[in-house]
Formats: sequence, C-alpha cells, structure tokens
Amino acid sequence: MQSVILKGYKDGYEIILKQDFGLDKILVELRELFDNLSAEKKNADDTVISFDIKTENRLFTAEEKQKIEKIISEYHNFKVHKIESEVMTIEDANILKENDNVHLSYRTIRSGQIVDLKGDVLFLGKLHQGGQLRATGNIFVMGEVQGVIHAGFENDTDSIIVGNVSAASQVRIGELVDIIDDEKVTNSQDTVIYVNDLHIIDYGNRDELKSLRPKLFNQAGGY
Repeated sequence: MQSVILKGYKDGYEIILKQDFGLDKILVELRELFDNLSAEKKNADDTVISFDIKTENRLFTAEEKQKIEKIISEYHNFKVHKIESEVMTIEDANILKENDNVHLSYRTIRSGQIVDLKGDVLFLGKLHQGGQLRATGNIFVMGEVQGVIHAGFENDTDSIIVGNVSAASQVRIGELVDIIDDEKVTNSQDTVIYVNDLHIIDYGNRDELKSLRPKLFNQAGGY
C-alpha cells in the first residue's frame, strides 16, 4: 500500500500522506514521486506546479513539515502551496472557540487603558474618554461609550459596531478611522456602523442590518 497518493483536479493537484505510515517511508515515496514527475516534465515548459498536501488525521511538527518541503524544493518546477490536516491542536481549537464567542464585558475602561478582546463583544460597561475598546469581531454597545471603539481589530472590515456611539470620540473598523460628529450619528441604540462598498466607514440603522450583513443576521437568528 502506498503512503503517498497523488490526485489531480481541474484547479490543481493534491498529495495525500497516509496517516498509517511513518515519516521515513513517506519521505522515500515522496522523493520517488517527484523523481517521476520531474522526468515526465523534463521536456515541458517551465510552469511551476503547486501542491496541496493533506496529512489526514495526523499533525506534523514544524520540523517534519520542513523535511517534506525540503524534498519538494529540490525540484524547481514544483512547490508546496500548503500542508494541512483534518485535525487541529488544542491550542488552535481554543483560539477558534474564543474567536467564535460573544464576550460580555461589564468593565470600566479608563483614560489611557486599552482593552483587547477576541471575537464579538457585547459591551455593558463604561468606556471613558481616552480609553480604547478593541475587538477582533463585532461590537454591540449597550453601555456608555466616550472613548475609542474599534471593531475588526486589526484588519477585519466586515465587522460592525451596533449601538449608541454618539458620545464616542472615534469609531474604528479594521484599519479605517472616523471621528464622531452630530451630523453623522444620532443619540440612538439603533445605529449601525459598517464599512461600505467604497471602503469607507458609513452609518445606518438597525433595520438595515439584514441587508448590510446577512450572514450575521442569519447567525443571530434575526435581530
């Protein structure tokens, strides 16, 4: 039985490293495979072919991945696009879980303080002038906000801010920044701040949320 299996698709190639075999056998067969591929491509053009490498239910260490990549790098017409497994580390799973959570925050953020949270945030506390609340996901404001509120930190411009931000000094989404003024924002819990199609921070109403961010609306089961 082979430990290395090559599959071709319309949009590229995939190499499966069977999980039941040791790395040494895999490396031997991997070299044999690329020797054959290189011989077949000898008189062809110089197009570089990339491969997705699947490791099934086994996680390779960084050192083991380097051994695999080193073999393929010896053949100038081939390269590794990515190496991925069907499982993940406990650390990665915890990060994913944390990013998917909605965090309830009742805290007071004072001037000079910066609070970073992963995932979506329902903010029920008080953000003083000069303080910053930053979240990697969306921010839903039900508390008092006078400082800087930053959704999609650092570069997720699909994130939104919902709630009363009329007293905030700034709103930020991803890398974009906007200064609050009375002409843009009313004193309302129904305000939605988002990045529009022109890549500019824009303001809408909660009634528009379904059309602005349909995926979020569906995940929440309606608003």
